[in-house]
Amino acid sequence: MSDSNAITVIEEKKLLMALGMGARARKLIFGVPMICDSLRHGGQSMPRLVFAASDISENTKKRIMDRCAFYHVRLVMLPCGGEALAEAVGKSAPLAAVAVSDDGICRLTEQYVRFG
Repeated sequence: MSDSNAITVIEEKKLLMALGMGARARKLIFGVPMICDSLRHGGQSMPRLVFAASDISENTKKRIMDRCAFYHVRLVMLPCGGEALAEAVGKSAPLAAVAVSDDGICRLTEQYVRFG
């Protein structure tokens, strides 16, 4: 859970495609309020990994970082903005964050991120 996640341009494209596949499988949670609710309630929809856009506000960044730290969920800061993230998952409005709620999709997306 840090800003030191290294993602290359090619890995970013593959990661966004994997997130798009997760969206089509209905295994993603969209937006910070929905992610925070899912973290609080847990269960089957508990986020396994959270991806945040690079252009989110400082307040939103702090909110999502604090929640992820409290619930021990990894947070990845993406190099792309909210519009690119929304486009990748098939949404029309910019997204601040998405969370993966499936172990298989989580493993698929983790292979494109180097945690360090």
